[in-house]
Amino acid sequence: MHEFDASVVLHSCMLTILKLCAPLLLAPLISGLATSVFQAVTQISDATLSFLPKLCATMAAGFYAGPYLSRTLADFMHQCFRQLVAIGGQ
Repeated sequence: MHEFDASVVLHSCMLTILKLCAPLLLAPLISGLATSVFQAVTQISDATLSFLPKLCATMAAGFYAGPYLSRTLADFMHQCFRQLVAIGGQ
């Protein structure tokens, strides 16, 4: 395995990690931003009001993005196994 091959594998690993984490991190980020704007407008400072929407948004994102996440992870694993077979065949 050459240095270029290792950098390609690491690059694809980082992109896969980004694809897997993005839906589960962006949903609570957007929900928290909307909640904080709502709290600033209404001057309500309740801790539960900031936690519960983030929890619900994370759970909803996990539910709706679950098939995409599993398909992305399976595709990455198939790619890794193909590369292992290609390296082993040399």
